[in-house]
Amino acid sequence: MSIAQGVRPKRSGSGHHGPRPSPVRPAFWALAALALLLVLVLSSLLIGTGSSSPRDAWNYLAGDPATRADARLRLAVVGVRLPRTLAAVLVGACLGTAGCLLQAATRNPLAETGLLGVNSGAAFAVVLGLTFFGASSSAALLVWALVGGMAASAVVLLLAASGRTAGSPLRLVLAGSALGATFHGLTSYVLLGTQSTFDTYRYWTIGSLAGVRTSELAPLLPLATVGLLAALCCARPLAALGLGDDGARSLGHHPGRIRLAVAGTVSLLVGCAVAVAGPIAFLGLLAPYAARVLTGARMAAQLVLSALIAADVMILADVLARIVIRPWETPVSVLLAFVGGPLLVWIARSSRLSTAGASA
Repeated sequence: MSIAQGVRPKRSGSGHHGPRPSPVRPAFWALAALALLLVLVLSSLLIGTGSSSPRDAWNYLAGDPATRADARLRLAVVGVRLPRTLAAVLVGACLGTAGCLLQAATRNPLAETGLLGVNSGAAFAVVLGLTFFGASSSAALLVWALVGGMAASAVVLLLAASGRTAGSPLRLVLAGSALGATFHGLTSYVLLGTQSTFDTYRYWTIGSLAGVRTSELAPLLPLATVGLLAALCCARPLAALGLGDDGARSLGHHPGRIRLAVAGTVSLLVGCAVAVAGPIAFLGLLAPYAARVLTGARMAAQLVLSALIAADVMILADVLARIVIRPWETPVSVLLAFVGGPLLVWIARSSRLSTAGASA
């Protein structure tokens, strides 16, 4: 037997690179994440910083007449915890989906939702509203943040759509980074001369769900729903884009248009999230990475699982924020940074990082 016959060539596999998908079906992970979400939603309604116990909150939810008559308990459960729970689901789903879209479109596993300048645009708009237009209520700040984030993303899209390399990942990232730096400088300039504005802005930019009201969430729910549905519509084109630009063109897709559509969807989703909770870091980066590990290259499954995982993490962080230093409250963004920072370092040191985004 010759050497050529005796040595067996290694199988190259199907061409998939990056994190090896779990052998378990994506439907199982989606159901598991959904079941965990229901448990966390219930926990969020039962646990708070007030004096009411989880048992009292449970009796209230179960319809006990004695606890239903307690106005203080009703305010705690319905007026405070329920809006925060809904906000956590909305913010988590929006950031998880947006991060998954952005990583797939740019084929970069470290792409973060702040790359399109949405966060910095929202921050600048909030500062303008506080300083020159007398915006002081949380509802007014929500409107200013949403408008500013969407306006910033529109400018980024216009810049990225011009020129010979319209819609390329590098052009999108460069335009978003440049505009983000510009807005950051303008925000700092305005804040230097207004101490009262800085105090309010500092509370908004720290990232928290405290004080969210149901009436503030209602106008954002349709926008978030449109963004999530648009994300699902992008799943098939993004799957083609995962084959490379030439492969996508051979299947009848236009890579530049796909990326611009994704950028617009990401801007809408991140704008809704920032308007509710302020800038939240790491969540839009880590949830898609976890979803990609569990599902492999299935784009639609990645989007759904990213939204569910991010919503789970957001609610868990919000519940922990209420009890870590009770009776005070820890900002959600701080807890996410404690977890997200080490995980980001671990991901960046991974030997499979360089090809992890290609599979998307």
